[in-house]
Amino acid sequence: MKFLQRNLIFAGILLVFFGGIAQDSLPQKSNIQQYTPSKLIGKGQYDLKWFNNLYTETESTFASGTQPRQTFFTSTLEAYTGVGNSNKWNVGFIARLRSNVINDRSTLDVFKFDGEAGTARSGLTAFAPSIKFVPFASLSNFSIQSSFFIPLIDNESEDGLVAAGSSRSPVFLEQNGFVWQNRLFYDYTFPRDKWQIFSELTTELNFGKASVQDSNGNTIDGSFANNSLNLNPGIFLSYFPSSNFTVLVLAQHSQRLDLGNEFTQDFTALGGGAKYQLTDALNLEALYTNFVRGNNTGLGQTFNLGLRGIF
Repeated sequence: MKFLQRNLIFAGILLVFFGGIAQDSLPQKSNIQQYTPSKLIGKGQYDLKWFNNLYTETESTFASGTQPRQTFFTSTLEAYTGVGNSNKWNVGFIARLRSNVINDRSTLDVFKFDGEAGTARSGLTAFAPSIKFVPFASLSNFSIQSSFFIPLIDNESEDGLVAAGSSRSPVFLEQNGFVWQNRLFYDYTFPRDKWQIFSELTTELNFGKASVQDSNGNTIDGSFANNSLNLNPGIFLSYFPSSNFTVLVLAQHSQRLDLGNEFTQDFTALGGGAKYQLTDALNLEALYTNFVRGNNTGLGQTFNLGLRGIF
């Protein structure tokens, strides 16, 4: 009897010991697997994202054939923290910096931030208080991000006049109007955690004064986008060779609807990229897209680089 008791105790110790080791050795999901844009962080956590988008074009649907190169750089900082104990609410802000160059200047000239008259503009252009929330408790992988963008610029485009009798296309910086943006996120991870599909639908209600231009084509008030609604669906398919690395393909569309400004616009972009988990907290993202079609828009390509940290 004592022998049986000793063996049962010994077997119990082995089960606890090796069970603990087995649990510790289970693969843990990295942030790029677990914290898609659909997932919210918890109370006391911080989500910081620095995303950089470089768009350059030499073709446009406004005119046939090629055109002098135009390049637009946008750097966006997003910061959120969790509130409450249910992982259903995050609050934060979005800040946007832009640098644009035209008139066939080099693509990398956007990083000079020189503000050369007639060819370049740059500055902090917009700020938005923002919230993220989970509308349905039973569907934690569906969330909504709502942000209200406030313009920080005086004129949407300017510097159209170079010299007497000689004009140049105005330099666009940022739309001068308020934007109520709502982004609906949903993701689904397939069994075995190797494939993941992520979808989003962004709506942007643009409102403010209608665009007013002077004789040189400079916008002196309002924005071309005011009194319009943007609908931007997108879908991303990711494959995880490991928990710390993923490659993805994407398709995005944008459709601007006229709500009184008599201007419509649409384009479709295809692309791909990769994400890598640098540390437990930081991950790096690189994306490329190509505008394959559109109306009343440029036909260019984007190069994107982002850094995200969850602490």
